[in-house]
Amino acid sequence: MIITGNTKLTRILDEYPWLIDEAVKINDNFKMLKKPVGRMMLKGATVATVSAKVGLDEAVIIAKINDLIEAHEKR
Repeated sequence: MIITGNTKLTRILDEYPWLIDEAVKINDNFKMLKKPVGRMMLKGATVATVSAKVGLDEAVIIAKINDLIEAHEKR
């Protein structure tokens, strides 16, 4: 999967459901993904919208997600 700023988080998590547990390594604010309210907020969220909310550049988030995926696939 090629992840861009327009990629919806639900699409990423559908393909890599384990990222919910690993996302906190990107930013502490991602721990909200484990809560029902956080899951509801994901419905329309893209990498770009999450980037703005957590205050991290979207390129950094994309790189960190790709790093987590690569590390997970090497296991």
